[in-house]
Parts: sequence; C-alpha cells; structure tokens
Amino acid sequence: MEDVQAEVEKHYRSPIVEKLRKGGGSLTIGTTTLRLAQQFGFCYGVERAIDLAYASRRVFPENRIFLIGEIIHNPEVNRQLEDMGIVSLPWKKMDDQYDTLTEEDVVLVPAFGAPTSFMDKIGEAGCYVIDTTCGDVMKVWRRVRNYAKTGATSIIHGKKGHEETRATASRAEGDDGKGHYLVILTLDEADYVCDYIRNGGDKSAFLEKFAKATSDNFDPDLHLIDIGVANQTTMLKSETEEIQRRISDAITQRDGSNERFQVFDTICGATQERQDALFEMLRNPLDVLLVVGGYNSSNTTHLVEIGQEELPTFFIQDAGCLASFEKIANYDLEARQEIETDYPSKLFDEGQVIVGVTAGASCPANLIEATILRVFELRGINASEVAAA
Repeated sequence: MEDVQAEVEKHYRSPIVEKLRKGGGSLTIGTTTLRLAQQFGFCYGVERAIDLAYASRRVFPENRIFLIGEIIHNPEVNRQLEDMGIVSLPWKKMDDQYDTLTEEDVVLVPAFGAPTSFMDKIGEAGCYVIDTTCGDVMKVWRRVRNYAKTGATSIIHGKKGHEETRATASRAEGDDGKGHYLVILTLDEADYVCDYIRNGGDKSAFLEKFAKATSDNFDPDLHLIDIGVANQTTMLKSETEEIQRRISDAITQRDGSNERFQVFDTICGATQERQDALFEMLRNPLDVLLVVGGYNSSNTTHLVEIGQEELPTFFIQDAGCLASFEKIANYDLEARQEIETDYPSKLFDEGQVIVGVTAGASCPANLIEATILRVFELRGINASEVAAA
C-alpha cells in the first residue's frame, strides 16, 4: 500500500494547494486575492477507494479487472483507471458483459456501493471482489435495513437515478425483499408526500408522480403509515433536515404523535465539512466563486447551489474551462449541460479582485492547483510567481 499511495500521490498531489491550506487558505499577489475553502477535495472515503483501485492492478497484474460504473464522480480519476486497463461495466442495468465474468476476473465496487442484484450477480460468477464502498454509505444501509425489519418504509432523500441511492434503495427492501422505499428529491415532493400522509389522495396519481422512485408494489395507503427517513449521503444537510421535519410534522398531525416516525443523521461528515467551510468562506466578500469537480458529482453540485445564493458562481470541471474571464465554460444545473457564460465584470481590469475556490470530495488536488494557477495567469501572474509567493 505504501507503493500504491506513492503512485496516487504522484498523480494527484499538489504542493501549492498544501502550502496554501497551511497558510490559511488566502493568497494575494498584486491586486489579485485567491481564497481557498478550509475543507475541499478528496475525503477519506474517496482516497480509500482510489488506493484500492490502484492496488488491484498491482495485486492482479494479469487478471481482467472490471469496475461497476465509475469509482468516483471525477473524469480525471476514472481516466487514470482506464489507462491502467480497468474496464467500466454498466451500472444502470446489467447487460451481457456480466454474463462473461469468470472466477479469474476482478470486480471493483465503487465508493457509492452497488445494488444487491449486482452484488449477487458477481458473487454467482465467483469473481474476486474489491469493495470500495464508503463507510458512511454503509451506515445508511444499516439504517434502512433496520427500518425494513421494523416494518417502516424508508423515505430516501436523494436522486433516484444516482448510484448511491439505487444501492441504498435495494437495501431498504430488507433481507427478505419485503421492505419498501420511496425516493424524494425536492421540498415540493416532500410536501406532496406530507399532504398524502395527512389527507390521503389519488393513489394512481401518486404512483405516476413517483414512477421509478418506489419499491415494487408500493402502495401509499399502506406504506406511508410507518416511516423512517434516510438520505443519499451527499445531499444538502439543511434540506434533508427540513424534509425530516416536515414528514415528522405530517405524521404527528395525522396520528397525534410521531411514534411512527424514525430518523437518524446520515449525512456524510466530509460532505458537511465542505458545506460548512463554504458557508464560512462566504462570510467575507468575494467577487466570484469557482467550484471544481465532476459534473455528475452530487456533493459538488450542492456546493454550487450554496454559492449561487450569494454571488456569481461557476461549476467548472477543470482549469480548461477558464479560457478567459470573459468566457467561462461551466455546468448549468437547470439546463443540465455545460454552457459558455459571458461574464462581464471587473475581473478584466486592473482593480482589486477576490476569487474564491472550493471543490467537491471527489476532486483531486492537482485539478484544484491547475485552477488556482489559471486564475492568476488570467490576471497576468505566472506559475513561478505563485510558487514563490
């Protein structure tokens, strides 16, 4: 593992980011100030997953190695694994590739985990399994399994098509497959469910609204009696807590108490640390915020949402998105695609400017460094000047 960690560090480490963090996260050169959030980038779970993926190639140099989907939501990291000959398998549904697996093959389970049906399939094939599932995700699985044992339906705050939520939902069906779940994403969806809890409603309309977001044979008249709330670990904590509160209130209004309601805090600690660090950074003035990470990264998306409430915020995949400060390629959360934004601002002139930078838990430090250097470069300050400062 020492050799593996040295290889990982070579690919992703950044001396500039490390020094900037130790120096309080702020660097001013001339009229340009860059502020880095105190918590950002790789968390322990991500580091562990990457270490295990790199180790798999060293331990099994001649074997075929497969990965269910992506190890984490960062294209740079997944590209490195592809270069090592690790082949990505479909994660939305199993296809014929899973039928070709043999007991000599190695299968990596990503940090998000995988649904029980996938685990059963690779178990039947007798593959070597390297499970990199994050410990915080497994804690959620224990909760929803317990809900199923007690007869409670798991209401999961998350994205119904996300790898982690799909994996959690499969555990919410319980060991006997008789448990039930409902996935909700927004406060509006939570309010719809709460109204049904209080007053009942049109069952067919309910099932149509939450198509592909419920367990098989879900019946809102039966399965919204006893409820336990869980979440995708990378959701916005304040929103999860508000959903919990509203559902608890709805059950209390229906029953006179919330005895049929269960809840546990299952937000990932690293996710919360990065959100809190951004809130702290936003207490001081910034002209613009850059959030670096994979466009399909849920925890990174929530950092963008926090920033957008306060100031111009751009969700960029890497430094290459910053062709100039006039033209910034960034991911639009509403359009769900990368767009090019015309950004007229004082960033082009010679006046004082303050740029904030943060990154999601799946973003490597080398991409953060490249972004920092590009910001200064666009202000006429080269990499050697940044390193010296």
